[in-house]
Amino acid sequence: MSILIALVPALAWGSVGIVTTKAGGTAAQGIMGMTIGALILGFGTLFAFVIPNAGVDYAFNSRIWLVGFLSGLVWAIGQVGQLIGFKKLGVSIGNPLSTSGQIVGNALMAAAVLGEWHTGRMWFFGILSIALVTIGALFTTVRDTNAPKDLNPERDFKGGITAVIVSTLGFMAYFVIPNLLNKWGYISDAMHNQNNGLDYMTAIVAPQSLGQILGAILIVIFFFKETGDMFKSGTWRQVITGLVWALGNVFMFISTGNPDVGQATATTLSQTGIIVGTFGAIFILKEKKTKRQMGFIIVGAIMVVIGAILISKLAEL
Repeated sequence: MSILIALVPALAWGSVGIVTTKAGGTAAQGIMGMTIGALILGFGTLFAFVIPNAGVDYAFNSRIWLVGFLSGLVWAIGQVGQLIGFKKLGVSIGNPLSTSGQIVGNALMAAAVLGEWHTGRMWFFGILSIALVTIGALFTTVRDTNAPKDLNPERDFKGGITAVIVSTLGFMAYFVIPNLLNKWGYISDAMHNQNNGLDYMTAIVAPQSLGQILGAILIVIFFFKETGDMFKSGTWRQVITGLVWALGNVFMFISTGNPDVGQATATTLSQTGIIVGTFGAIFILKEKKTKRQMGFIIVGAIMVVIGAILISKLAEL
């Protein structure tokens, strides 16, 4: 049962690109709808899980709320970049690039900022895994210049890649802030490690959702300048996307805090969502590919998953 729970993030996060494309609307409506969905599930988690298990004093600790709020703010930057990347590149290309960027970015942050790579062996296999993920991601973007135009549609690669880079930076900060502020001493080890870390990570979810929705509102007002369309039908359809993402977020934290699963296994399983996102876009959204492209996509997806597994197991090497 523990492994089945740990697979929920892969299914949920891998489906985000598919669900948001099906829901339609603009990128601004996408980010607004997602954060409303995240807000609903975030406070649902607070009242249904955190307060009954950790207590009111812990659930409303001001330091935890600040950490969660900051994490949510930078997540909004990451998410809007991802949504723009999906629209410019297509989900079958944007999803593996975004996932790969997060794997590589989080690994480098763990190594350089959190100091988790402390042996030459870890650095060797860490760099090898990053190379596998990077090459695998590039394989998924291969174009077939001899293919008919309907099988090789024009994409805004420059704009899409830029959006994915911005997205990766935002998601890197979103993941690292909770542990970085523990490393810096703002969050005590006792608070961070209570109940195998489960109480801390789930307590972050509600304040995180507040940071997410504030970040989304600021982005829509000052970046997209679409205040008139902020709460139209496209936004409300995208709430489903937010609920799907938030479900994966909650189960990721639950799995991380479960001693029968652990952070390494939970993280590895979550990254298999690249398979759901990439092949779901091809078979559900009908994004057309040639046989040559499908070959590269299959090999690339396998390389990304192998690289993700290797990164997650570095502590055991």
